[in-house]
Amino acid sequence: MLEDAQSLDRMFQALSDGSRRGMIDRLGRGPASVTELAQPLDMALPTVMKHLQVLETSGLVLSEKAGRVRTYHLRKEALASVERWIAERKASWNQAFDRLDLFLSDTSTEMADE
Repeated sequence: MLEDAQSLDRMFQALSDGSRRGMIDRLGRGPASVTELAQPLDMALPTVMKHLQVLETSGLVLSEKAGRVRTYHLRKEALASVERWIAERKASWNQAFDRLDLFLSDTSTEMADE
């Protein structure tokens, strides 16, 4: 369980940066080279590489090198764990709101009966 929490922490930390989220969005359309991922960004290539390292360490992307070209791929199954965590929180919040709604409805009915 601790390992899952640490993995989620790394993923959320990786996703906390807009440039990295942009790279994830781009990789959602298919694999891309470092050059392709860097092209829309206003930053030096070493900085782009650091961002990609954060994404790879978090488990959100994988890379492969063919000759001088490093290509990154999105690990969609990694995003599933983030989605699952969010869905669990959403279900919990919805249950709490449903209970609150029921309580308020009962209170309102009791007040109307008085």
